[in-house]
Amino acid sequence: MVSKKRRGFTIIELVIVLTIIGVLSSVAVPVFIQYQARARQAEAKAELKSWYNAEASVFAERGNYFETLADSGFSVGRGNRYQYMFSASCSYEIRAGLNPTSTPNDSCVTVDQFRFPGLALAPTPIDGTFVYSGAVPDPGNPAGLVGSCPNCAIRGMAAGNIDNESVGVDTWVISSKDGKVSTAGCGTTDTAAPAGTPFNTFNDATCD
Repeated sequence: MVSKKRRGFTIIELVIVLTIIGVLSSVAVPVFIQYQARARQAEAKAELKSWYNAEASVFAERGNYFETLADSGFSVGRGNRYQYMFSASCSYEIRAGLNPTSTPNDSCVTVDQFRFPGLALAPTPIDGTFVYSGAVPDPGNPAGLVGSCPNCAIRGMAAGNIDNESVGVDTWVISSKDGKVSTAGCGTTDTAAPAGTPFNTFNDATCD
């Protein structure tokens, strides 16, 4: 009876397999991180759109926009990765722990450090230079209300670290006026920012 010897992997075969795994990982991991970052952008778009809808509703009812969260009736859900700015001179609802610190005059919201302890409370946004259309005054910069309503305009902003790197801050804006930037922001191709539509001025999912 002839015995069959078991044949194992040779060193060369193991090296080839490990090399293939390494190459696949080097391609797959960055793609997965970018996919995660893009998914996180949904938060900023949804919150800014909700804020704009709240402001539009208040304007239709009372003929005015409001920077303060209490007056607009808008609130940012807990667990936010972005800071939100609705005034040029922010009074922040500070989310540094379990219980946020807030006042009736708050017009901005920090990143929720209770959920994301490693992130900055108020990352510096990367804005673009906008030209707006229409007769009413241009909105606040980087955010806020300008003009005497109904001859007025308002702008909101979101800024957050979505890829866990120290370079680049994902930044979104939304305004009550149609706007345009002369040059698309890093990682984006859009230059037109229609009123009521979140616009990405720096795409941290693809650009650092």
